[in-house]
Amino acid sequence: MSKLKNDSRLSLAIDEFLTQLEFQMRLSNHTLRAYAGDLVHLLDFFQQRIEKWSDIDSLDIRTFLAAQRKDGMSKTTLARRISCYRKFFQFLVDRSMIKHNPMDGVSAPRLEKKLPQYYYQEEMNELLDSIHGDTLADLRDRALLEFLYATGVRVSECMNLNIGHISLNEGLALVRGKGRKERYVLFGSQTVSALKKYLQKRSENLTSSDPLFVNLRDGTRLTDRSIRRILKKRVEQMKYGMKPLSPHKIRHSFATHLLDGGADLRVVQELLGHESLSSTQIYTHTSRERLSKVYQETHPRALSKGE
Repeated sequence: MSKLKNDSRLSLAIDEFLTQLEFQMRLSNHTLRAYAGDLVHLLDFFQQRIEKWSDIDSLDIRTFLAAQRKDGMSKTTLARRISCYRKFFQFLVDRSMIKHNPMDGVSAPRLEKKLPQYYYQEEMNELLDSIHGDTLADLRDRALLEFLYATGVRVSECMNLNIGHISLNEGLALVRGKGRKERYVLFGSQTVSALKKYLQKRSENLTSSDPLFVNLRDGTRLTDRSIRRILKKRVEQMKYGMKPLSPHKIRHSFATHLLDGGADLRVVQELLGHESLSSTQIYTHTSRERLSKVYQETHPRALSKGE
């Protein structure tokens, strides 16, 4: 029987490792859950194969990762697991539980960078202008979509907003992003107008701690799923329809349209809450791709003459 099965010291180390990720590295709850699952897979694989963690070497790790890839694991998931295990084994090294990090020399798979999908400005305008009723549902949905497009916030950032986090006078909102880092985002007069109409219709007794966007049935905070349902419903109600919509495509559209309008890349980076400028630079490729398409379709010396 493997000693790992009843190794209380290891269990404690895993708990401490995840706690450190949460409070020192400020990883999101989603990432923490993923890392916890990754460690379960690691334990399951080595449970009956080793006596102690110091027995593991790079060859063992490569064998384990190869088995994961053979089972059909995506490159993205594999890259995340490698990142998790590298941090975890280094944590064990720092605690003197092992002498060497078996992840040294193990590289993550190269991931293909996909250009973000986005909507043209005309499409976004048509979607927003299609919501023009005066019911509470209409006013909430219009305010929600206006806010998402005006600020480019993630769905998780939007759903966690309270009324006290926004300033209608200044056109500012304080959002908490990845790693629990806070930043200010901006919104313009149309979003201010939509939010005012929604909040005035909603109640006269709202407090700063009340959720900004709520479920109309019970007043609870909108969830990720409910926001997606609202978007899906509003797209289906459009007269001419649109491509399948997702909240993240609205975020992509926000960034692309800012760059199309001449915004500085670092300003867009700050508004999006990106840690690295390289994460924002992918939108410049999208912007150039659209410019190239328009050029090829319209410039007289770029048009194909045919034979």
